[in-house]
Amino acid sequence: MEYLILQTLNGIQLGLLMFLLAAGLTLTFGIMDLVNLAHGSLYMVGAYFAWTFIAWTDSFVLGALLALPAALALGVAVEMVVMRRLYARDHLDQVLATFGLILFFNELVRVVWGPAGKSVALPSFVAGTIDIMPGVPYPAYRFAIIVVGAVVALLLAWLVTRTRMGMLIRAGASNRRMVGALGVDIGLLFTLVFGLGAVFAALAGLMAAPILSIKIGMGDDILILAFVIIVIGGIGSVKGAFVAAMIVGQIDIFGRAYVPDLLKTFLSAAAASSAAPAISQVLIYVVMAAVLVWRPTGLFGQRS
Repeated sequence: MEYLILQTLNGIQLGLLMFLLAAGLTLTFGIMDLVNLAHGSLYMVGAYFAWTFIAWTDSFVLGALLALPAALALGVAVEMVVMRRLYARDHLDQVLATFGLILFFNELVRVVWGPAGKSVALPSFVAGTIDIMPGVPYPAYRFAIIVVGAVVALLLAWLVTRTRMGMLIRAGASNRRMVGALGVDIGLLFTLVFGLGAVFAALAGLMAAPILSIKIGMGDDILILAFVIIVIGGIGSVKGAFVAAMIVGQIDIFGRAYVPDLLKTFLSAAAASSAAPAISQVLIYVVMAAVLVWRPTGLFGQRS
């Protein structure tokens, strides 16, 4: 029972990290109709920003607070310089251009921070464990990720459903031409949305920095899962991104935790341990395929 609780919490923690990355992607994809393969690069640069500012300030909190506005400025700059020239292009042009941005950011990181990986020490105030239940300890930093991710998810839900900007975001996702005809500055709205997505990606990167290695290309693999999440949840749906991220997180963690034991019945321990991660990834894509067969627009996507 204790093991089940711990793995469930691990799935929630992974799901919330994935939600932070997928939320910005689903906003840009759903509203701008922009296929942004470089979103994972913003996740990577956010982690490097955090490493830099934490080293400068010798404080994880101050470093994180400085990294987020830096990521916002970077996102706004990328939108103004590159992305706004792609809105009228087809998806193939967007894929090619944003793939070029991936190469650009990877080389930029290599020039600025060097080719060697970086690491961020766990903050001292969350370096230990806390008791989730009597006799069930859980890493304090991973629990902090859950808390921060949940708070950000609630704030994003409030922003989208209760504020004027959220109303414009939802209207832009439904019919951006009509929103523009009503006098709304679509260019400014797109810049704000893209900047907000960059902040979410950077937040995921800086929160993952103490538990993962910061390295060039770290956002490339996780971007695939982010696209899977927005496909499962429904393009343009923040609620769908959250639910899908929770589903993907649980599948990945439980697949890695329990599939090896099942495979050991007919494979060696080493073979079972190496095969389990691949099988857990395959299960995620199987779920995506099943959702698309049942509901092609995703769990919470709007039917055409």
